[in-house]
Amino acid sequence: MPRPWLTLAALLGWTGLAVQLYLVLLARWQEQASLIGGMVNLFGYFTVLSNTLVATVLSHAAFGRETAARRWFLTPAVSSGVLVSIVLVAVAYSLLLRHLWQPEGWQWLADELLHDVMPLVFVLYWCLAVPKGRLRLSHLGAWSLYPLVYFLFTLWRGHEIGVYPYPFVDVASLGYRRVLINALAVLAGFWGIGLLVIGVDRWWGRVKG
Repeated sequence: MPRPWLTLAALLGWTGLAVQLYLVLLARWQEQASLIGGMVNLFGYFTVLSNTLVATVLSHAAFGRETAARRWFLTPAVSSGVLVSIVLVAVAYSLLLRHLWQPEGWQWLADELLHDVMPLVFVLYWCLAVPKGRLRLSHLGAWSLYPLVYFLFTLWRGHEIGVYPYPFVDVASLGYRRVLINALAVLAGFWGIGLLVIGVDRWWGRVKG
């Protein structure tokens, strides 16, 4: 049964990403720098990757055809893993990054959509549309592969080109020891959010059952 709010949620997700992409490409154009390089840099952010996953799940839920990809993205395990990631984005941004800059205009809009609005929207989606009582503790290990692979890629890319997406993983400034400690702290936060999601899912499943 079509649910218009899901369509709106998906459009909001893609709008935030589109505005951020436009701003990045505009800045690269004005600097006469590589536009492809700008896109690569943009998708080097965990925030952008996680919001892309959010928009993809919401799009499949809103108007996707019945395909293997749609079934996979809409499974409780996958949707819940995306939830953990986007909640981590919101929490880490508020605690570690928000104070570092004051975006204005279109950048403020993109910032709000990617870091505040879409995490809340996806929490709502998870509460209203994702079946409960299906999660297991083993899912936390599978979800952890995403931030782990991202972190290793970030270190490799930073080593190759000297650019790090976030200050707390900037090896050039902090050194590997401090960056590893920071990464473990973020991973602990990821696990904490994941355990909370699994706990709520189990409780909700028992209540509904």
